[in-house]
Parts: sequence; structure tokens; C-alpha cells
Amino acid sequence: MKIGFIGLGNMGGGMAANLARVGHEVRAFDVSKDALARAKDKGCTPCTSVKEAVADAQIVVTMLPNGKIVDEVYSNEIIGHAPRSSTFIDCSTIDVDTARKVARDAAKRGGYEMVDAPVSGGIAAANAGTLTFMVGGTPSAFDHAQPVLAAMGKAVIHAGTSGAGQAAKICNNMILGATMIATCEAFVMAQKLGLDPKVFYDISSKASGQSWSMTSYCPVPGVGPQSPADDEYRGGFATNLMLKDLLLAMQAAEQVNAAVPMGARAAELYQAFADLDQGQVDFSGIIKMLEASGDA
Repeated sequence: MKIGFIGLGNMGGGMAANLARVGHEVRAFDVSKDALARAKDKGCTPCTSVKEAVADAQIVVTMLPNGKIVDEVYSNEIIGHAPRSSTFIDCSTIDVDTARKVARDAAKRGGYEMVDAPVSGGIAAANAGTLTFMVGGTPSAFDHAQPVLAAMGKAVIHAGTSGAGQAAKICNNMILGATMIATCEAFVMAQKLGLDPKVFYDISSKASGQSWSMTSYCPVPGVGPQSPADDEYRGGFATNLMLKDLLLAMQAAEQVNAAVPMGARAAELYQAFADLDQGQVDFSGIIKMLEASGDA
């Protein structure tokens, strides 16, 4: 299948490589020459522009930083430049309203089918092809997108109509942000109470305090499975990205008048952590701020 892939950053680069690995013809574009060079090494064909990458694509996949860029790229460089028979898959994490607007524009201006398909799993899962995709769009658009998404992930779930994928992603990550902070707080307090962190892990991971944040992504070095904590909180899911998702959740909550006190407090704490010049640190590194606050 001919696939145009736009956006080859930490997530997109691994995703495009997996599509090429299973035999798809991937024509890729990114503003970074280094990213294009890495994509070429992984079997993709580098292009000099978005329009070149999508010119004869059956599927167009985008992984871009924010809603404004997604809207601009689709409006100016994809819609009307990709074949009318192609299906669009936007894997960026953006606000629900923009996702729906771009899908409407694609249908109105060219009859294109489009899904919003944000991901969960982080850089390691993008490289390994084990992402989870939350997909919004019509059943027909989902059917066209599903085989391509399956080549990049372990789970592809149809969440509902256009925008539903983005809604699922921001709600999911609001849970993740809040539970990670609670997990960090518990480990810090447990150590101050004299508990060995490995012993506390063995207990809580098998009790009612268990969560993904604890058993798959423990914020304490040397405890549980390998995680960014074991590499000085490098790699993984940057604090700035978690903060972006939480702010999108706060925006959505305000629009629909949803009460999200825990999500709001999590956003405040991650903002404080980012303001300490920790925006590129893995989000589980917020345990360092909580440790310092307790010692102050």
C-alpha cells in the first residue's frame, strides 16, 4: 500500500519505520533533515514536501505537534493534493473541536474519509509496534484505516464518531497524570515512614493500590519493570507532553461543564514541574519535585 507519512519525530519515526518494515511503500516528510535521514535508513522514501509525500497516497498518516499545525497542514498541503480516494489518519493528540473541523473540511472539500487516531504507549511502543490506537470516525473510515493502524499497534479500538478518539485519549491521560502523582506521593511517604520501596511495591502492586503507573512504569529507580526512572527519567513520555494532554482535558472539561478537580490539580502540579525546567524529563520524574517539597 502507498502511504504518505507526515511527522517523523520521536513517535512518528518509529511508526513510519514499522509500516515500511511490513512492506508498505512509505513516502515520508518532516521539516527535520535528520528525521528524514533516519526514516530513509528504516526503509522509507524521503520527500521534500508534504504535497510530494501525499501525491499518490492511498493512506495519509500524520503525527504532528498540535491542533493548529494539524489544521494548517491538512488545509493547505493535504486536502486537494492527495488522491480523492485516499483515507486520512491523524495520530496527533489535539483538541476534539479541531479534529472534527479537519474531518469536516476533508469531507466537504474532497470527499475524503478521515479518522482521528491518537495513541497510547510512548516512544518504546512506537518503535516496537505495540501502540494502542483510539479511533474516531465513520465505520467505513475505520475499516480503511484499521489494517494500517494494526501494523503499528497491538490494539486498534473504534471509539465512535469523529473526535471520539481524541476524547478517549485526553480522558485516559487525565487518569494517567493523576494516578502517577498519587503513586509518586505514596512511594515518597512510604520511604519517609521507613518502608523499603521494593517491599512497598511488592505489597501495593498486589493490593488495592495497584495501577499501571506502579506496575508498568514505577517512578522509583530499581523497583518493578524497567522504566525511565532507571535511566534518570530520560526518554519515555516527556512532562511537556503530559502537560499538553492535561491542558487539553481541562479545555474539554470546561466546554462540557465536567467536574475534574483531580485532573485540574494534576495539571497544576505538572505545570509547576515543567516550570522548573523539567519539561523534557519523563513525567514520572515529578517524584523528584514531590521529594524536594517534602524536604523543604
